[in-house]
Amino acid sequence: MEKFLPDKYYKNIYEINYQKLRDEGITCLLFDLDNTLVPPHMTKPDKKIKDLFDNLKELDFRVIIMSNSGKKRLTPFKDELITDCSAKSLKPLKKKFLKILKEYNLDVSETAIIGDQLLTDVLGGNRVGITTILVNPISKKDIIFTKLNRKIERFIERKFLKKGFFKRGNYYD
Repeated sequence: MEKFLPDKYYKNIYEINYQKLRDEGITCLLFDLDNTLVPPHMTKPDKKIKDLFDNLKELDFRVIIMSNSGKKRLTPFKDELITDCSAKSLKPLKKKFLKILKEYNLDVSETAIIGDQLLTDVLGGNRVGITTILVNPISKKDIIFTKLNRKIERFIERKFLKKGFFKRGNYYD
């Protein structure tokens, strides 16, 4: 069950203490797209996300969007945010995580994934040993596959709650 437990938990991407991450040695941030950066229906980034990415680059982070969505979905974000992307990542499988680590010559200790799902983002990151940061989903709307994941997540969260590990709304870093 601990493979589903995030290292850090924040309300949203704007509440994350990025300077603290930098001080902890994190140099690369992998962002999930849907319901982490934008709602699933949004087709391009807004000014707030552009400003965040600009600030992260000023802090000298390498920023990569890592999504299970296809290239067509990611291209407008890649172009407007001027960032790298990993499409069809098949999270929680390790393959794309390991490919990114190798391609960018990153160590697991300097990489973090930020996402809204325990079953994809957190599990995938924990399987390779990178820092996992859970945020609340932006929207209640999900694609069908994600709706199933959310039901499984609620079961996992109930187990965590009984053990005193994790509770929605109790943020920590």
